[in-house]
Amino acid sequence: MQGCPWRCHYCHNPHLIPRRKVAGEITWQQALEHLLKRRGLLDAVVFSGGELTIQPALLPAMQQTRTLGFRNGLHTGVPQLRRLTPLLPYLDWVGLDIKALPSDYELIATNRRAGLDSWAAIDALRTAGVDFECR
Repeated sequence: MQGCPWRCHYCHNPHLIPRRKVAGEITWQQALEHLLKRRGLLDAVVFSGGELTIQPALLPAMQQTRTLGFRNGLHTGVPQLRRLTPLLPYLDWVGLDIKALPSDYELIATNRRAGLDSWAAIDALRTAGVDFECR
């Protein structure tokens, strides 16, 4: 998905940073139609992109995929913990992008506060019982 609030100097997906529509974009409806055809063949959907937690439609999308019988995964750096919390009941796995020690986040992600929320996500995931790996 498109959009990221950070501007990490080493970003390997800089084309996903701006929150704008891009040519050839796949709509959620198209993705959902594809998933409907793959029921019984696929086990899970992994939401990835820029930074997914800034997408207002992420929670309803996870609810839909769960209703269809898919497990949900998420790649995120958790720039704001308050956006991760409502997703926890619908998550089975998270690839958590820990960029630095909290005090060094501003150097990497151009946002000092982000490090605190990213590191706090570790405890939130543990408490919720969601499998995760830090990267």
